Amino acid sequence: MLGSPGAARIIGSKRECGNTNRQRKIAPFRHRGRARRGGRVTGIRPLVAGNWKMNGLGSSLAELASLRNRLEAAPVPETDIMVCPPATLLSRAREIVDGSSIMIGAQDCHPLPSGAHTGDISAEMLADAGATAVIVGHSERRTDHGESDTLVQAKALAAYRAGLMAIVCIGETEAHYRDGKTLDILRTQLEGSVPEGARATNTVIAYEPVWAIGSGLTPTPQEVAQVHGLIRTVLGQMLGDAEAGGTRILYGGSVKPSNAAELLFVPEVNGALVGGASLKAVDFYEILSVYAGTRS
Repeated sequence: MLGSPGAARIIGSKRECGNTNRQRKIAPFRHRGRARRGGRVTGIRPLVAGNWKMNGLGSSLAELASLRNRLEAAPVPETDIMVCPPATLLSRAREIVDGSSIMIGAQDCHPLPSGAHTGDISAEMLADAGATAVIVGHSERRTDHGESDTLVQAKALAAYRAGLMAIVCIGETEAHYRDGKTLDILRTQLEGSVPEGARATNTVIAYEPVWAIGSGLTPTPQEVAQVHGLIRTVLGQMLGDAEAGGTRILYGGSVKPSNAAELLFVPEVNGALVGGASLKAVDFYEILSVYAGTRS
């Protein structure tokens, strides 16, 4: 059950906060017969994407080169790996990973292909710079820039238009979580942000509880499983079971080496959207290595 942030554990440490009476029962959801191994849904290739946010200068690309070297020395099989640097580094990042298993993504795009929009970057420009995907609807964009579900959907459509994969972010605030509104908020965001043309091949959903980002707090694995199951159920209602069943649902919210093993093998979790821990190659590789069954 989802309660207040006071009930959330700090996974990977010995600290655990007390329970809360502010909890809400979640309607049961059905898993659609996909086999699981060690908590991981088989048949869906996981994606681990690193979001550098507004961090990184040219010198920071040494970390990307280091990540490439680590992956070439000890590959992580059957896992898609992506790094999303600032737009200023896209072209140079693409050159560094050329010929490797690392994909380059972007952090945002304008919904229109061109025009008088000073400071904005179109999805077509991102594709031209070497991106293969773009994050849309991140909570920091929704909060800092007042982006609505309607705008997020328009940006996802722009990604499709440019041949990019859209990583659509959804997530509840601390107030929503405390008041037991998590599931209602996520349903509304999914229905408003995910276009009708969404397919498993062009869309990834990233669940990022806003109250967990940068706070060190994470939901319990049971909460994550419940929320991801609800997301897949809603996607099934929107897109049909076949597309929903193949759509990757990432967890994002204070993912780090100390909690990755516990979070990435939760049922219905198909990878992660990693923030600060993706800035250092050693940390990001340790998260990735969870899927290889080894630790660096």
